Amino acid sequence: LLIRLRRQQAELVRRNDEFRAATDSMSEGLVILGENGGIISINRAAAKLFESETLPREIDGLIEKSRRGERAERILERNNLSYQLNVSPVVSENKTVGFALLIFDVTERERAEQMRREFTANVSHELKTPLHSISGCSELLLHGMVRPEDVGQFAGQIYSESARMIRLVDDIIKLSRLDEGAEDMGRSEVDLYPLAQSVVQDLAPEAEKAEVTLSLCGGSATLYGIPHMLWMILHNLCDNAIKYNKKNGSVTVTVESGENEILLSVSDTGIGIAPEHQSRVFERFYRVDKSHSKEVGGTGLGLSIVKHAARLHDAALEMKS
Repeated sequence: LLIRLRRQQAELVRRNDEFRAATDSMSEGLVILGENGGIISINRAAAKLFESETLPREIDGLIEKSRRGERAERILERNNLSYQLNVSPVVSENKTVGFALLIFDVTERERAEQMRREFTANVSHELKTPLHSISGCSELLLHGMVRPEDVGQFAGQIYSESARMIRLVDDIIKLSRLDEGAEDMGRSEVDLYPLAQSVVQDLAPEAEKAEVTLSLCGGSATLYGIPHMLWMILHNLCDNAIKYNKKNGSVTVTVESGENEILLSVSDTGIGIAPEHQSRVFERFYRVDKSHSKEVGGTGLGLSIVKHAARLHDAALEMKS
């Protein structure tokens, strides 16, 4: 009997060691609680999160929910990170003898969901404004409430707002494609210098209209990339530099090839960006000056497209103002 008890004890110790080794290798937190909520076992990930053997007060409410057979989960914010807590009952012979607490790091998921909500709200707002304008102008024209000499002005307003909506939808489609990744986008050897030349030529009329000098310097710089994405990076940066410049200002595009990297820079004599806005200008729909942005026809998505396209090419993006 004594030998059998020793064997059983050794087996229990072995199983406990295996359980500890398995749970400590988990990236998720795992806490085994007794019937009264006391900690029986806590793995390394959970202990690191709570930094002690004391669980936060929120767990008590989850235990009571689980005891009643209700769905017991919640999001816990800790050190600027988001964790999902799930509590499930441990049942033996139809009786709850304890609880298992699982902890998942859902920071990226929560941030992505927040970005999705903000993006949806912003798209709705950005589309609603020109739609109201188009609807109002169309209604006045439909009911003959516009003087003949003003018809051209109202038609021009409809055309302008429609063009703005088309630009916005085009940029949203581009961002959606970038979010999906670059697996289906063909890559090839691209020389940035002639690509930059074509962008400078395309935007020359815009620069002339804005009374801004647009120039290119540097030389050949070949990389393996996605041609139309690289074109979008150049076009959006130059377009912004022209739109937010001053009369008689300048925009200089530089393409340089070094030993280990290629440098593309677009510098301008524009209005600049205040320090408090610099970390956010690459966010979707973020505008430093909303009134001026709409005045020059910006969608608020150009620099976000640049950021995503640069990321697809493992490029570092820097801004100096």
